[in-house]
Amino acid sequence: MKSKRITSIGLLVALSIVAGYFIHFPILPQAPFLLYDPGSVFLLIGSFKLGPKIGVLMTLITAILFAFITGQGGPYGALMNFLATGTFVFVSSQIYFLHHDKKGAILGLILGTLAMTLIMIPANLIITPIYLGVNRDIVVKMLIPAIIPFNLLKGIISGFLTFILYKRLYPLIINK
Repeated sequence: MKSKRITSIGLLVALSIVAGYFIHFPILPQAPFLLYDPGSVFLLIGSFKLGPKIGVLMTLITAILFAFITGQGGPYGALMNFLATGTFVFVSSQIYFLHHDKKGAILGLILGTLAMTLIMIPANLIITPIYLGVNRDIVVKMLIPAIIPFNLLKGIISGFLTFILYKRLYPLIINK
């Protein structure tokens, strides 16, 4: 990779970590422990500019560093973060690369949100009982009132912010 590309990747990862560290809040009263953070916006912007593979790489680096720096979630949190955000970033940017216009971006963000929501259903059913040490039945009961709406809202909010900020931040990211 060229040094400018590596620098852009490092900057976007750093912005994602800083945004996640300083800005996080609950978006569902029934699940105040599920916190939204805008860190995925920078990963989406980077993947729209640099491609889906780079987006997934940035997501992996961010998930590992965020867990290491903050201690939040440990390895299970890093894995869940990577699965959710990686799916969102990959699907969104892959569709945008196939249809490189506003409609492609919107379609990518919508389908990325749906893909993230769907992948987090089995991820929560498998990983959350291990991570939190709770019975799987508890997680099943939380799917419809909390987990699914949270992921949908997370995708909608991040998608909206990405759509708004992409053109403004685009010049800061190097050309392919």
